[in-house]
This record gives sequence, C-alpha cells and structure tokens, in this order.
Amino acid sequence: MNLSQPPLMGLAHLMRLAFNGQSLMPLAETLKARAEQNPLDANALMDLSIALQLHGLRDVGLDTLSLALQSSRVYELPASRPVTLRLLAIMGPGDLMANAPLAFLLEDSDISLTMLYLLPGEPMPEYLPEHDVAFIAMSDTSQTHELLAQLAQAVPSWPKPVLVQPEGILRTSRENAYALLKDAPGVYVPPTAQTTRQALEVFCAGQAALGELLPDGAFPLIIRPLDSHAGHGLEKVAEVAELARYLAASTETDFFIASFIDYSGADGLFRKYRVVLVDGVPFAGHMGVSAHWMIHYLNAGMVESAEKRAEEEAFMRDFETDFAQRHRVGLRSVYERFGLDYLVMDCAETRDGALFVFEVDAGAVVHSMDPPDMFPYKVPAMQKVFDAFHALLRRAALKGTAHS
Repeated sequence: MNLSQPPLMGLAHLMRLAFNGQSLMPLAETLKARAEQNPLDANALMDLSIALQLHGLRDVGLDTLSLALQSSRVYELPASRPVTLRLLAIMGPGDLMANAPLAFLLEDSDISLTMLYLLPGEPMPEYLPEHDVAFIAMSDTSQTHELLAQLAQAVPSWPKPVLVQPEGILRTSRENAYALLKDAPGVYVPPTAQTTRQALEVFCAGQAALGELLPDGAFPLIIRPLDSHAGHGLEKVAEVAELARYLAASTETDFFIASFIDYSGADGLFRKYRVVLVDGVPFAGHMGVSAHWMIHYLNAGMVESAEKRAEEEAFMRDFETDFAQRHRVGLRSVYERFGLDYLVMDCAETRDGALFVFEVDAGAVVHSMDPPDMFPYKVPAMQKVFDAFHALLRRAALKGTAHS
C-alpha cells in the first residue's frame, strides 16, 4: 500500500452520504482524478468503486474494484479512538453485498479494521497484516465458494483467533439453508431449490413435472437469479405462462426457486424482521411493514408512516421479552444449525406462529444510519448490537492471548 495516499473513506462513510441523499458523483470525479494522478492510490480506487456502485453503476464499479485490487489487497480503516483491538476482515471480490460491512459495527469505537482481499486461484498470503482477531467476512456466492473452501484449510493453523468459520458460511446458501432448517424445531422454510434456465424451459414446455425441479413445491413460486440479493430479479409467478415470460425477460442462466408463502397478518399487511445473532444471542435489527409481500426496509414507507414506526419501535423496545421469547426455540435452532459467531437473518412469522426464515447471511447490512430525530428508538437498539459485537471480538482476542 502506498503510505502517502489519503486515508480510505470506506463503505460505511460513503453509504451514509448516499443514504442522506447526497450525490456521490462529484466525489467520484475527485477520486477518479486522484487515481489518474497517482496510479498507486489504491484508496482512491477502492472508494471510487464503492461510490460508483452506490450510484447504480455496478459494472463500472466492479471494474474499478479490480483495478484497486491490482494495486493493493490491504485496506485500513483506523479507529476513531485510541486502538485497543485490531480486527482483520478476510474479504473476497464482488459487489457491495459480497462481504459483511463490518465498518458499520465499528463506527465511533476503539477497534481498528484492516481488510484483506483474497482472489480465487491464488495461494494464501505468506504474511498477514498485524491483528488480534480475524473475521471471515465473505458472504456465500458462486464467486466465493473456492475461497471459502481454501480458507477452511487455512483456518486451523491461523496465528490468531478466527470468527465466522468458512464451513458455516457455505451452509448459508438458500438451498443449503433449506436443507438445514426444513426440520428445525420452531422454524419454517418453504421448499427451495437451485435450478437452471434449461431445466425451467423444459418444465415450461410441459416436458417435466414441477416436483422434479422443486420437491413438494407448488405454484405460486418465487424465482430469483443465483447470487441475487435485495430483491434484484425477484418475482412471484402464479402459473407456467408467467414463469415463461420471466425467463424470456431475463439473461441469467441459474436460479433459485421456492414456493411462495402468504405471511400477511390479519390486517393484510406483511411484516419482515431483521434479526442479528451475536454468539447465539438474538438482537433486533429492524422491522419493515408493507402492503406488498416483497419488503425492503427502504421501500416499506417507514419514513412516511408514524404508525409503522410506532410498530417498529415496539418490536425493538420489547424484543427481548416478546419476539425473542416467542421464537426462542426457532432462534436457537438457527444458531445451532449454522454454528456461526455472527449471523444476520431476515424472517417473518407464519400465520400459525412459526419463525418463517427468508434468508441467513453473515454479510447483510446492520447499521445506525436512520435519522435519530425520526427513529430515536433505533439508537439504543442498535447500540446493543454494536456492544455485543465488540464484546464478541474481545472474548475472542482474550482466548487468543490465553493460548499464545
């Protein structure tokens, strides 16, 4: 890394700017000029990659990321206070959903973050940056399978404690998660399978039965491209003709399909919860309420509705005595089946009261960006998550010290 370059701004800072409505393109132009003036300014290239992706220019952003990783594989985010612990995040290439955004969990803390990027097909680095605890920050994607398998071989001889084992991350794919959770106490997951365009086209042509693609599955179906997150390419199809139209409009070759489950409440609204498991202890991340089944917090109308915010406030305030108690068996099942020190889960409740798990991922965003004047209840709720995460790191570091 070129030590003369300006410091890295990083994902948390740049996403906060975008979240607050600031255009990142003037900053992107400044970063581009910096990189052109100094081709060794890896921080400029990394920040430029993030800014471009946040602006919706995903492909250009990923090309810029490749340039950044050619220049450096190590990126530093200093702590805002005197450092008491050094965290090393092991990351892989990919878009903004490919790695856990740990910087959000460390804002205004005394924990420094070093990010080490690995690339498929390369040996593990001979020398590692100085650290007290390592954290495998990769999400499970088709790009990271090889890296996670490689890390599984490297972790046993790692010089420091390692959190979030790669074998556990590999279990979080949608198909693997279904296999793990389909018989878990207190949990419901719909039939889910990975399939190909060719297999789906054969089915649409009437040459295969749905049961061959999705055992125990039934229309309506949910379909999404492999590695898709945040609803990209996600649709509900009610019949074969709709599925055929979806395929005709898509260029993807691999998909996940699942049975659609109506999880709306008695009032007809859908409620999606984000729950964070830190060392097995559940914490409230957020709650979205919407008239549409496909809920994302940003499109759920939480800013526009005081009534929805009041419901989220009650969820977060009473989480430990209400939601976490009501679903203690299901939450314990999820923790035990995946065995990960840190895991983020998007879920709902079925009409008969089970914990309906949509997705599990160590890489989902957990943040405190919402304006405190409108969401004052989030500040203490998110601080609980951050405190638990910091305590997890310190326990791991202490174990490493005890065994050194």
